[in-house]
Amino acid sequence: MVEPAVILPSDPLLPRRVDPHFAWELAALRAVGGEHALLDHDALLAGDVEAAVRRVPTGGGPLWYRGWMIPTARYGRLAEALAARGRPLLTGPVAYATAHELPGWYRTFAPLTPASIWLPGTGWDRRALAAAAAELGGSGPAVVKDYVKSRKHEWAEACYVPELADLDALERVASRFAELQGEFLAGGLVLRRFEPFVRAADGRTEEARVWWLDGEPVLVGPHPDSPAHRVSPDLSAVRPLVRALGCRFVTTDLARRADTASATCSDPGPGAGPEGGAARWRVVEVGDGQVSELPSGVDVEALFRALLKA
Repeated sequence: MVEPAVILPSDPLLPRRVDPHFAWELAALRAVGGEHALLDHDALLAGDVEAAVRRVPTGGGPLWYRGWMIPTARYGRLAEALAARGRPLLTGPVAYATAHELPGWYRTFAPLTPASIWLPGTGWDRRALAAAAAELGGSGPAVVKDYVKSRKHEWAEACYVPELADLDALERVASRFAELQGEFLAGGLVLRRFEPFVRAADGRTEEARVWWLDGEPVLVGPHPDSPAHRVSPDLSAVRPLVRALGCRFVTTDLARRADTASATCSDPGPGAGPEGGAARWRVVEVGDGQVSELPSGVDVEALFRALLKA
């Protein structure tokens, strides 16, 4: 069997080199004996898929992608172009969309993730928001995001809704979110029930990112936003859901839910929750492993060893 190679984004200014953001990943890949090819990510986003794959050698076997996020439609075109060069992606377009966008993975992970409702596209109005809020119970706090990303760094402005019954506030936050996302709004609008999570001393959520390959965890590390916070999540409830999703290479972001009975903060901020109380691990996000950010300080070589053996 031909060992897979890894395709990485090229440097926009020096296209024969890897994008500097992924240089450390290329070094780890080379350290374990892996081969790589380069993708022109900018050309792909611009719609010129042939230019995007020009530097990928024909033949030579299958590929894993590691790089910047790719919209699902563009990913489908990339997969077709690479297959035509004899370099099929090991994550096909359907599997990519399933893991990358919330509507693809939500029902599988519903027992372990905050309740969510989504409105496809950008044509939603106040009436649609009110109906979505009602489906979430009509009251209580929620967060707004699209199928892939939130604006958690603009928490009060474009992410957090303190009370779903306040339709003015919901409409204001949703509209501001859509405005800030602009052309990069992925799929549609998601309303997601807010849950308080356990925090570290610096106020950040104690969150882990787990990398799964063929249903098994191959790397566990901190979330890239808080690389200093290392926690050891209990994966016993998550593992069967990852397997049920049926995607080969995925990530799960996990945090412990704090005892909401003792949560009293009226505007808790991102990931807020009390320090004490009973806690259980919840799935904050699911992602395709090819486009999930790696935190600094983790054993990237272990991840690439697993990918090369897959």
